[in-house]
Amino acid sequence: MQVAATHEHKDLNGRAVADQILADIHDQMESLKSHGWKPKLISITVGDTSAVEVYVRNQKRTAERAGIAFEERNFSADVSDTELHAALAAMNADPSVTGIIIQRPVPSHLAIKKLQSAVHPLKDVEGMHPASIGNIVYNQLDLAPCTAAASVELLKRTGLRLQGLEVTVVGHSEIVGKPIAFLLMSEGCTVTVCHHMTRNLAVHSRQADAVFVAVGKPGLITGDMIKPGAAVIDIGINQIQTESGEARIVGDVDYHSCRPIAGWITPVPGGVGPVTVATLMRNTLVAARRQRQHYEAEFGKPMAV
Repeated sequence: MQVAATHEHKDLNGRAVADQILADIHDQMESLKSHGWKPKLISITVGDTSAVEVYVRNQKRTAERAGIAFEERNFSADVSDTELHAALAAMNADPSVTGIIIQRPVPSHLAIKKLQSAVHPLKDVEGMHPASIGNIVYNQLDLAPCTAAASVELLKRTGLRLQGLEVTVVGHSEIVGKPIAFLLMSEGCTVTVCHHMTRNLAVHSRQADAVFVAVGKPGLITGDMIKPGAAVIDIGINQIQTESGEARIVGDVDYHSCRPIAGWITPVPGGVGPVTVATLMRNTLVAARRQRQHYEAEFGKPMAV
């Protein structure tokens, strides 16, 4: 059994972890630029951007810190599937574009999975292309889905020995829960995945040395559902109204009841979120390096963009 040495809680500060990742990325980006390679991340929005304005603004600010050019491209709400796929094909073919992120939601007439599949795997910095997700099964982990990779990164920051660690993942979505499970298995963890059909969720969560929660249900995991000293990684982002009528952002974990029990816990906000954006930038660095290698192998000489 691997748990914290004491039951004193230890908040996992996502902002501090993100700062460390970004500082490292910035130095590596400067090295790439010195060789004539200038990474650029394209953000695609369709229609009304109000739902994602905060996220895009945060991504742009973080990209600037990492030394990555960031460009926003907005398409009208009535853009056709054909038009958008043509635009993606042009970006795929453009050597100056090293990363593409499709902001969600998109209008209902567009299939988000088809759009994600249309992004070339070399430029799939979100880690959403079927090839990127499939690569995790084969332990090719450097372009994993950002939220999943960020969540596992925070577990690593606890210092727990991951080999043999008992982990319960609550939520089995294609972009978070399932990739987390595969990433953890690649680290040697013993993983249980729970979902809406799981019976007696608390039985599984109480036996785990680490619990990941990503279901979109405020306060689903309470203090009596976790093992003393366990690491609790809360991936949920939910807006609720307090008794005074104020809006507040909370996770899927009841932070106040879990905090005294857990060995480590991520706050919401300030936990997984900042590390997710930093991971997006790290993926952009990885993608830029891969593309540089690809073009240099194709043309047989160094290439600048």
